[in-house]
Amino acid sequence: MIDLRPGAEQSYLGRANRYLLIDRLKKLERLDLAQEIEPGRWSLSSAMKQTLDRLDERQQIVNTIHRVLERRGVVRGVELYVIHRDEVTSPIVGRVLGKGLVEELGDEKYLIVDGIDGRAHYLEIADPSQLDGVRRGGIIEVAPPLTEPHAADRTIAERARDSGGVYRPSEHLIEARRMVRVPHDDYEGYVEAHVRRLEALRRAGIAERIDADHWIIPDDFERRAADYDAQRRRTLSVRVLSAFDLEAQVSSDGATWLDRQILGQDQSDPVESGFGREVIDAKRQRVQVLIAQGFAERDSETRLLVRRDLLATLEQREVARVGQELAEKRNTPFRPARDGEHVYGTFKETVQLVSGKYALIENSHEFTLVPWRPVIDRQFGKEVAGLVRGNDISWEFGRKRSLGISM
Repeated sequence: MIDLRPGAEQSYLGRANRYLLIDRLKKLERLDLAQEIEPGRWSLSSAMKQTLDRLDERQQIVNTIHRVLERRGVVRGVELYVIHRDEVTSPIVGRVLGKGLVEELGDEKYLIVDGIDGRAHYLEIADPSQLDGVRRGGIIEVAPPLTEPHAADRTIAERARDSGGVYRPSEHLIEARRMVRVPHDDYEGYVEAHVRRLEALRRAGIAERIDADHWIIPDDFERRAADYDAQRRRTLSVRVLSAFDLEAQVSSDGATWLDRQILGQDQSDPVESGFGREVIDAKRQRVQVLIAQGFAERDSETRLLVRRDLLATLEQREVARVGQELAEKRNTPFRPARDGEHVYGTFKETVQLVSGKYALIENSHEFTLVPWRPVIDRQFGKEVAGLVRGNDISWEFGRKRSLGISM
């Protein structure tokens, strides 16, 4: 209870502050945090401090959004600010305007995303590694965390039980070719997905790697893997759709996110306001570029005919151009990798193209560019080998090259 009834014993300073305190209590009353029981006597809500802390935190986030937008020259009304924290119910697609630390001494990071829905989104990402490839100006998708159980866990556990608690990728590959149907016959990629899952669980202390072909799997592997997923489910999924902004995509000679939007491969629909409006305008400009280059033509005012192999052709064109530019800088011949070809060499660096991220593989006499995957980062500076499959590659780590592997 707060008693602010006038009293003769109050000092002049007390009488002057009384009016300020009453004004503040009236403000708290409008927030349902205080109530005047009788003239001059007030009761305070037990949740007052917690609620005010929450409001203060929200105001700081609003200030952060406004500051980032103002710095980027973007105008969005405060009513279009959306604060998600670490909860998202449906995917958010948009342009990255800013990112930073939620707390100065913490690891958690925030993102400010200018969405194609016309709104500015504030999101907090618990796993900072999710933002490794996120650039300001790039296009990303932030989606709810995956909650489906990993079918790979059951397969790994079953194979380990049949082999005395040891999982061997080489034996799994032989068995998969004999017993499992895999899309595009990519059995190496199928087994590699199981190995990637084990790498994540190894970092969590759930599995143990002896070498590339021997993994120790505990008896309670599936339960511990499920507990691990449950703890991580609050982590939002961040996917880079394009590392480049709209302006660079419009004039690019590579396969862009705008091209996938034009082809209808990206299901996110921009609205006619804010960044959504910018995307719609950029798509129209990109269509004109494709028509001028002979990749598309208009059958009517509303119908656009696009080459069936548009994305693959654009990607190959950009890889060829960048490869030749790198060849001049490195003073080493470049040769594009062909579908169905084995490549080998040392993983030297990653190259970010508009078409996507590529790994530069170099041997003693030439180098090539192949699609990058997260799993290859652990092989930086090491000798690697893989089989090219269209616009993808199946890596073969920890194996000796056969005489048939060439480049």
